[in-house]
Amino acid sequence: MPEAFIVEAVRTAGGRRNGRLSGWHPVDLAAQVLDALVARTGADPALIDDVIMGCVMQGGEQALNVARNAVLASRLPESVPGTSVDRQCGSSQQALQFAAQAVMSGTQDVVIAAGVESMTRVPMGMTVALAAKAGLGNYMSPAMKARYGNVEFSQFTGAEMIARNYGLEKDALDRYALLSHQRAIAATRAGAFEREIVPVAVRMADGTEPGEMHTADEGIRYEATLESIASVKLIAEGGRCTAATASQICDGASGVMVVNERGLKALGVKPLARIHHLSVLGHDPVIMLEAPIPATQRALQKAGMKIDDIDLFEVNEAFAPVPLAWLQVTGADPERLNVNGGAIALGHPLGASGTKLMTTLVHALGQRGKRYGLQTMCEGGGMANVTIIERL
Repeated sequence: MPEAFIVEAVRTAGGRRNGRLSGWHPVDLAAQVLDALVARTGADPALIDDVIMGCVMQGGEQALNVARNAVLASRLPESVPGTSVDRQCGSSQQALQFAAQAVMSGTQDVVIAAGVESMTRVPMGMTVALAAKAGLGNYMSPAMKARYGNVEFSQFTGAEMIARNYGLEKDALDRYALLSHQRAIAATRAGAFEREIVPVAVRMADGTEPGEMHTADEGIRYEATLESIASVKLIAEGGRCTAATASQICDGASGVMVVNERGLKALGVKPLARIHHLSVLGHDPVIMLEAPIPATQRALQKAGMKIDDIDLFEVNEAFAPVPLAWLQVTGADPERLNVNGGAIALGHPLGASGTKLMTTLVHALGQRGKRYGLQTMCEGGGMANVTIIERL
């Protein structure tokens, strides 16, 4: 069977809500990533068979097939199609897996998997809120309610359930959040992100352009201390999670170019990594965020690997209880997890996070001379994708 290779992986630096990327239309921001992938590989744009793009809030400026719109806003020819994917927070990780499946099947040779989310301009939950305001119903159907009762599908509730179920006290969550910032600070100062970040012009929400380039993740709290993190108000009374131990609202885009052997020859490039395994698993939609645990266990079994065979892990930090519970059950070495910080410090631009994490994983393996990397993330509705790559 043909194999799938990653030949380039890039991302924008994350932007805070109403921050340095907030003036960018998400379509144009995504186009910057598409152009960067082509420029860095030297690929003939006409050889790209498809663009598959993850995006969660597909409304407003991200409506009507944001992937195709990004192609039309880029330097790619009109002959390049595009399609948009919603697997909630795993949307662009699923885009990557769809791209890998396409080239492995031999039906396509060069595919860009990407993701975009402007959480400033298209706020989280906007599509549901607008429908409710217009009296157009709710995503919870009568059959779903009959099956699950009046239980609320809430990621906040799921995070608290995980914290309680795994005995994770607030102090442990606070300490993990601080570690995320510390690792992100160290990685930024060491230049670990320079190769993966596409510089884009700063555009503020009010339309001003100060003439600077955005090249560093805006959400990192360089002044963070355990005391400052611990002082943040609880999300729910009697709970354990706070905004400081949850992923940051973020604007951003990311992308990965995926090819098979024919694609390698056509482009004349060397691969950075090979897709070793890809899978996705559904789990309990009420606790919702626990799915990465059984998904990782099943993925390793299917790949014939053990947890210690993996050199680096990227587990999305939607909330601090998620990676901590994952560590507790899998027995993974915590020194191999999110080594350059995670979404608590760097931000979680929803539909862009899948290929964002993969971009960081690919480059971190190269910088550290390591072989295998595993990426997983919790997703709305109780799902998790797992992708294992081998650095080449």
